[in-house]
Amino acid sequence: MKKIGSYSVLFLLTVFLSSCGINTAIVSNLNQNATEVHLSENNFNVIDQISGSSEARYIMAIGGVSKRQLYENAYSAMMKKANLMQGSKAVINVMTEEHFSGFAPFYIRRTITVSAQVIEFTR
Repeated sequence: MKKIGSYSVLFLLTVFLSSCGINTAIVSNLNQNATEVHLSENNFNVIDQISGSSEARYIMAIGGVSKRQLYENAYSAMMKKANLMQGSKAVINVMTEEHFSGFAPFYIRRTITVSAQVIEFTR
């Protein structure tokens, strides 16, 4: 009986102290722009690496915002850091990462991070 109690306590500690998280990364151009730039020549410099993040929490699958709104918030936070108003600059290599953590279905935290590079054209 003592062994069953010890194993039960060990099992419960393992379950509650373990980390539950999932990562996914989406590397694609989610922008629907009609602008086309060819980067085949050496006419640009990479000047900055920018990123933006947005987070939502769900308790019993209730709360937070939609995945689309999370992406828009993260993308907006990233673009505020880009400083595209001066000079001929562009944002390239946009990558979206999504991370889930928590103890489903009781508590889930979803974080979306969008990162990119800012280039400036030299000629």
